[in-house]
Formats: sequence, C-alpha cells, structure tokens
Amino acid sequence: MPVPSRLITPRWQPYRPGSLTVIWPRYVKVSRDLDLKEGRSRPSLLSSFLTPRAAAASPAILTVLLIPGLVIVAAFFLIPLARVAVEVGNGPEGWGTYLLILTNARYLESLIQTLAMSAGVTMMALILCAVVGLFLVRNRFAGRSILIGTLTLPLSFPGTVVGFMVIMLAGRQGVIGGLTDAAFGSKLVFAYDIAGLFIGYLYFSIPRVILAVMASAEKLDLQLEEAAQSLGASRFRVICDVILPGLMPGLISSGAICFATAMGAFGTAFTLATDIDVLPMVIYTEFTRNANIPVAAALSIVLGLITWACLAAVRSFTGEGKSLPVRGGA
Repeated sequence: MPVPSRLITPRWQPYRPGSLTVIWPRYVKVSRDLDLKEGRSRPSLLSSFLTPRAAAASPAILTVLLIPGLVIVAAFFLIPLARVAVEVGNGPEGWGTYLLILTNARYLESLIQTLAMSAGVTMMALILCAVVGLFLVRNRFAGRSILIGTLTLPLSFPGTVVGFMVIMLAGRQGVIGGLTDAAFGSKLVFAYDIAGLFIGYLYFSIPRVILAVMASAEKLDLQLEEAAQSLGASRFRVICDVILPGLMPGLISSGAICFATAMGAFGTAFTLATDIDVLPMVIYTEFTRNANIPVAAALSIVLGLITWACLAAVRSFTGEGKSLPVRGGA
C-alpha cells in the first residue's frame, strides 16, 4: 500500500481546540526516517507556538511570553532610573545640578578625561585587534588556539583583578620596576598614572573587539581581493578598498561596546587609584565620601546617556542589516 504524500511530510501546526489528529505509527516512522535522511528537524511544540502566525492569532500567548522580560526591565532599569532622576531634582540646586556639572571645573574635567581615555583605548584596541584578528583568521599554526584563548582570557577577569595585574607589571614592586632598577638603578613605575590606567582599560577591551573582528574576517571574500590584485591594485589599495570595508561593521559595533565599557569601568580605576579622576570614580566619591547624592545621580545619568547614545547610534547604523559596500577602483 503506497504511503500518501500528505502523511509522509508532516505539517506541524499549533493546536486548535476542537480538532482531532489521528497519527498512524507506521506513517510516523516513515516520515521520521525521511526527515533524518533529508537533514530536516521536526519543530518542537514550543516552537510551533512562537511562529508569527501563531503569535498574531493568539495575542495572549505573546503577552505571557513578554511578561518576564518586562518585569526584568522594570525592576533593574526603569525603576532605578526613575529613582535616580528624582534624586537629582531633590538636591539644593534642583534640576540645575546638570548645569553644575558643566560649570564645575572638577566635574567637567573628569568628564573630558573619561571621554578622551575611552576614545583613545577604543582606537588602540581597534587597530591592534584588526591586525591580530585578521592574521589569526588567515593563518593556521601551532599554538593558535592557545593564543586566541589567552587574548580572550580577560573576559573572565573583574576590573579589580585587571588593576592588580597592572600593578604587578608596572607598580612599585612590579616586573618592569625590578628590571629597570637592576639595569639603571632606578625603578620605572607608571601603574598609577594615565599610562597604567590606559594599559588596564586596553587589556580588558581587547577580547571584546578581537572576537567581533575575527567573525567579520571569516566572512571576507578572498575572490574580491584576488580580483582587485589582478586589476593592478596594490596591497595598500586592497586593504583600504576591500578588507577594511568588509571589517567595518564588526569594527564599528565592537568599537561602540569597547567605548561604552571603558566609559563605565570602575574596578580597574579603583584598584589603581590613579591621579586621573575618571567619571565612575567621581560618582563613587560623591556618593560614599561626600554624601552628595544629587550630584552623583546627575553624573550617573550623564554617563548613562553618553553610552546609550553611542550604542544607539551604532545600532541605527549597523543594526538593520546594513552593510558597507566595497568601494570600486584600484
């Protein structure tokens, strides 16, 4: 007896009240064997309810699925943000506290230093990771996986550990200080100034950038590079016109994350206790030592708005499936 095609190919649909489905074990086995042979996977019961048609037909299901996410957003973002905004207005300056941030020399200098530090770390991380990431994708050698694991290791380190590692490298009892003391009779110590903070920020920023760069580098079309070279393009032109445009979406998105992370980094700056008064340290000082909650709240909102604007701008540029075209010409 031939097997009807409508029974061989199962059509999974959401359950409808009042419907009755009769399943023949023999035909189910045939359809399962065909699915495995053709590499098809049978959707689960939950996935059938998550289809756009099922969601449109049952708004209640979509509402129930959104409730946990809405609760988390409200509990950990909206309610604390509203509380912080209220604290700004309760200060002696009222809503003029925001103007105080822009007119007070200490707060304004801290904001500028934080922006400059974050921008510098982001640019250096992008340059280093673009070169190293492209090299790791296009070359296979012994120890490659170990090197990649070492470069991504700082993802598991908190900021305090990163700061302690910088101290062990360039602090008063660090490796560099010991070598320079033995060679020149004086210790070279830079863990507690702008150089130490820059190294610490760069160290925990590299993994966030290099993973995105490697993912973009794997998608590059080598035939485009070969075509450009066959048309007489120099290696420099191939890099500028073919490779960089292909890497640009990954560089932009990872650069935004790197910048936002550096803007809000606290543990490394707190451990190093540098001379640079970055914005997270100012917020901590105003809140804990000076009990100046309105100013701390205003600085927190300013810091959050800057990072949010950076991420939103990048999302609008690359988050809707946009890609940078490869420029023509040799």
